[in-house]
Amino acid sequence: MVTLVQLRVIDAVRRHGSVTAAAKDLRYTQPAISHHLSRLEAELGAGLLQRVGRGIRLTPAGRLLADRAAEIIGRVESATAELSALIGLSAGRVRLAGFSSVMSSLVPQASTVLAQQHPGLELGLTDAHPEDALQQLRAGQVDVAVIFRYDDTAPEDDSVRLTHLLDDPLYLLTTGGGTTLTEHSRTPWIGGCERCRSHLVEMCQHAGFTPRLAYTTDDMVVMQSLVAAGMGVTTIPGLALRAHRHPEITATRLPIPPRQIYAATYGEPPDPPATAALVAALTEAAAAH
Repeated sequence: MVTLVQLRVIDAVRRHGSVTAAAKDLRYTQPAISHHLSRLEAELGAGLLQRVGRGIRLTPAGRLLADRAAEIIGRVESATAELSALIGLSAGRVRLAGFSSVMSSLVPQASTVLAQQHPGLELGLTDAHPEDALQQLRAGQVDVAVIFRYDDTAPEDDSVRLTHLLDDPLYLLTTGGGTTLTEHSRTPWIGGCERCRSHLVEMCQHAGFTPRLAYTTDDMVVMQSLVAAGMGVTTIPGLALRAHRHPEITATRLPIPPRQIYAATYGEPPDPPATAALVAALTEAAAAH
């Protein structure tokens, strides 16, 4: 049976003229788009795409299906909009899981935006590491997971869709002496739990040394207090520094790619109205940063 997701895929390929652009539009991976197209061709028993040089074009059967797909998608979206208007977002609950630094900075601002736009919609919050937040998302325990990713982080599976919110730079915290990682190769370091400090260790090793982890805590306020007391140095993301900054520390932005902050949702698009409203509120709050 042809699914709505497959119809959205063939419609996106027709609109954009390429699998790559369709994948970007739908927030899927390119292999996922190719997989959906192959399944669709097998389901229908007809070729839908032709290779033309380095590009592709739809076959007559592909054009016919894409035309009908656009009609069906339009009707589904109209019905969804009408139902949302009928029911409204004046009641209900939407749930979010996010890591500590975003929960103390971006999420409260998004909560304010959401309350202003949909005062009857209740927001539930859970503090969770990105991996745990994604597990809760897949299990249906939350509707949105706010996560971070680095450039070398493996992408999510095809069922998870990401909306980029902002880039979060990383800062070196000291008491004034030394503004590079290598200048602190012999200084005690303050790191998080084993899962949280992996990026710190990798950065230091890339700089030519292995950090001597003297203290362990995931509390960003405690980290800053230990640095201010001269007990070591550490790194901290910009969102955490924005939420709380100890007056006696020196923060130096590190010349490395920032981590990317995303709102992750699960399942076939489009998101339910309450979920979409929360993602929109997060996007608006992120723009204010």
